Amino acid sequence: MSDLQLRQDVLDELEYDPSFDAANIGVAAEDGVITLTGHVKSYAEKIAAETAVRRVRGVRAIAEKIEVRYPGAPKTSDDEIAKRALDVLAWYAAIPESALKVKVENGIISLSGEVGWQFQRNAAEAAVRRLSGVRGVVNGITIKPKVHAADIQQKIENALKRHAEVEAKQIQVMVADDKVTLRGKVDNWDERDAVEHAAWSAPGVKFVVDHLTIGR
Repeated sequence: MSDLQLRQDVLDELEYDPSFDAANIGVAAEDGVITLTGHVKSYAEKIAAETAVRRVRGVRAIAEKIEVRYPGAPKTSDDEIAKRALDVLAWYAAIPESALKVKVENGIISLSGEVGWQFQRNAAEAAVRRLSGVRGVVNGITIKPKVHAADIQQKIENALKRHAEVEAKQIQVMVADDKVTLRGKVDNWDERDAVEHAAWSAPGVKFVVDHLTIGR
C-alpha cells in the first residue's frame, strides 16, 4: 500500500468516527508510520483519535502530536482537577484508592502508587483522562509482583491458546522476572492488542516489550 493511499484511509477513518471532531487533525504517512498533528477539544478525543488510527490496516506505528485545547471554557485550576481525580478514583471499587497518589501540574495528571494488576493501572488512567481541563495523563503506577516468572509465562501461553483470533504457535513468550518479551507475527492491530492484553493480564507483570510484527 502506498503512503498516499494509507494517508487517505486514515483520514477517512478519522472522519467516519463520531466520537471526536477530526476537522483540526492533520495526517502524514511515511513507510507505514502515521504522524498526527493539530488539536482536539479534550484529552478523551485525543485518545479516541489515536485508537481510530490504530484500526486502519497498514498502520505500523503512530507519532502522536495532537494538542488538547478547551475552546470557550475557563481554565480549570490544577487543585480542582486533583480533587475531581481523587473523587472519580474513589468511585471505582476495582481501584485501591489508598494505594494511589495524584499530582496535577498545568493540566497534566501524574498518577503514582502500587497495585497488584495491570487492569487496575489501566482503570485508574481511564478514570481520570475524561475529566474536564485534563491535557494529559502520566501513568506512573507500578505493579507489585505476586507470582514467579515461570507461572507468568504459563498463564500467558494458556491465555493465548484461548484467544480464537490469535495463532498462539506463532507467538514466542519470554519472561525474565517481571518483564515479558513478545516476538512473532500477527495479522493486524487487533491480534497484536489481544496478545499484549494476555501478557498484561498476568499478575505480577510490570513491563511488556512488544517485538511483534504485523503482516501476512
